[in-house]
This record gives sequence, structure tokens and C-alpha cells, in this order.
Amino acid sequence: MSTLLDPAGVGVCALLEPVWNVSAGIVSRAVIVTPGLRVTWFQFSAGQELSEHTSKTRALVQILSGGCRFFIEGRGHDLKPGDLLHLPPGLPHAVIATEAFVMLLTQVTEPAPDGV
Repeated sequence: MSTLLDPAGVGVCALLEPVWNVSAGIVSRAVIVTPGLRVTWFQFSAGQELSEHTSKTRALVQILSGGCRFFIEGRGHDLKPGDLLHLPPGLPHAVIATEAFVMLLTQVTEPAPDGV
């Protein structure tokens, strides 16, 4: 898998510049992937949504541009550029693009407890 950053070296990538011109749909691009860490850049066109789902990882969602509404256990949260959302593992959530927006998703897989 090709990522924007090489996990074995130092690198810089522009997160505020669109990678693609997205007129409809959702586009994602892996920024960096290592054992226990995955950072993904997403660009949503207005009106796009991800239905309710859960993740086994801890997640941080950072809004870079535009706006969206995150639903966490059915409760809506309007997010704007500069907002950072924390989602513990296993929490049901969904998202709808209230306008075109770009977000950075950081997923952390926590180590298993000793002996498990």
C-alpha cells in the first residue's frame, strides 16, 4: 500500500491541499500506516455520509476544512475546522457532510493486556 509518508523515514505532506478534486463521493488516502497506528486523510463532498458503525481502535477525528455532523450513540455534534473529536473503541458513530469537508482520522490500536 502506498502512503503519503514513509513510515521508515522523515517526511512532510500537505494536509490542507486537496489530493483530488471530488465533486461527488468520499475519497480517502493513507497518510501513514505502522503497527498500532493508521492515519487517513478523507475528503467528503456535501451530503455524503457514512452509516453507523463501530471500530476496534481508538480514534481521533480532526476537521481540516468544511463542516460535518458526527452522530455518536445517536446524538449529533456539529464539527468545524480545528475541532478534534475523540472516539473510544467500540462506540457507535456515523457522519454526514453538511458541506464539503476534509478530515484527518488517526486510529490507534492499543496493546492487548498482558497474558491475553
